[in-house]
Amino acid sequence: MQRFELKIFLTVAVNIFLWTGCNPEGKPIAYGEDKCEFCRMSIVDRRFGGEVVTNKGKIYKFDAVECTLNFLDREDVDESKIKLVLTNTYDTPGKLNNAFECYYLKSENMPSPMGMFLNPFSSAAEALNYQKANNGIVMKWDELRADFANLR
Repeated sequence: MQRFELKIFLTVAVNIFLWTGCNPEGKPIAYGEDKCEFCRMSIVDRRFGGEVVTNKGKIYKFDAVECTLNFLDREDVDESKIKLVLTNTYDTPGKLNNAFECYYLKSENMPSPMGMFLNPFSSAAEALNYQKANNGIVMKWDELRADFANLR
C-alpha cells in the first residue's frame, strides 16, 4: 500500500513540476526587499514596479518603467527569448499587468522613480482621466518604446 501511495505522490509531484516549469509567469515583487535589475535600487513604490520573464522562467525585476525599457534596449537582451513584460500601474498598485496592454502617461506633473515622468495605467480611461488633470501625452507600449528610443 505504501508503494502505491509513493507512486501517486511522485506522479503528482512530477506533473506539478512539469506544468509550472513550462508556463513561465511573474512572481509578486517583495517591495522594500527586491532590487532593480537595471539600477540596483530597492523596489519600493507599488505603482511603478515591473518584471521581465524569459521563456525559461528567469525573472528580472525593476523599480520603474524607465529601467524596464533600458534593460530591454541593452544589446545583450534577445527579446525573442522574453515571454512576458509586466508592470505595476498607477491605478492598480502592486498588481502586475501585461505591459503591452497598458497605457503610459508622460506628464511632467506626475514624477516617476527615475525622473522621466512615465506613469503606467491599466486602462485608457484611467490614463485619460489623469491626463485631464495633469496634462502630458498618453501612449501605448510601442509608442512608448519609440519615444524612449528617440531620447537616446
